[in-house]
Amino acid sequence: MPSKKALVRRPSPRLAEGLVTHIEREKADADLAVEQWEAYVEALRTHGWETIEVDPADDCPDSVFVEDTVVMYRNVALIARPGAESRRAETAGVEEAVAGLGCSVNWIWEPGTLDGGDVLKIGDTVYVGRGGRTNAAGVQQLRAAFEPLGARVVSAPVSKVLHLKSAVTALPDGTVIGHIPKMDTPSLFARFLPVPEESGSHVVLLGGAKLLMAASAPKTAELFADLGYEPVVVDISEFEKLEGCVTCLSVRLRELYA
Repeated sequence: MPSKKALVRRPSPRLAEGLVTHIEREKADADLAVEQWEAYVEALRTHGWETIEVDPADDCPDSVFVEDTVVMYRNVALIARPGAESRRAETAGVEEAVAGLGCSVNWIWEPGTLDGGDVLKIGDTVYVGRGGRTNAAGVQQLRAAFEPLGARVVSAPVSKVLHLKSAVTALPDGTVIGHIPKMDTPSLFARFLPVPEESGSHVVLLGGAKLLMAASAPKTAELFADLGYEPVVVDISEFEKLEGCVTCLSVRLRELYA
């Protein structure tokens, strides 16, 4: 049986100091962010996910975006080396958490940089965004870690958004979804569905037809419902002010060995 565990990390009180790259800075409300994070975690639990809270990293403003710190493939945890130097202290607590779950732990080493938000897995195909926080050496090291396990690694250019998964994610049937103005190469994906809102590009597969997605994409939610999916909507407005989305607030561990 697939595992349904998700790593999460409580927002730092310094959240409002987090990095922004492609958008104008808006002040995030740290108290409201905690309420939204708790609702996000509860949505995971309600739909059958066991949430594992990584030790807080209160001195790291962006630490709630836990997905950027590690990439999972089967039972292997590849500890990232974030492209923003200020985020590198975030990985220690996550490494401890995945090791405690029995994962085989590998690392990205200098000069490689890799953010987990740049990695989109669809079956055994692993797309890696290159050009922002992830560099060529990071892609090469990910390929060396995962290809021997059966992965097919595909590099994808990223220039218009922070991470590859800021531009695209995928539906349960493997169809890639994205907002075309924020994409570099829609033609890279054989099965592609454009969505009408930028934040509609981001879904977390909860199981079955259920899709966790942001409240800021109502038109896209309607589109998915018309396709037979069941949107599970959460308000993550304070994280969106820091280029965050539903995917980067957790690390889903679906293939842990029993």
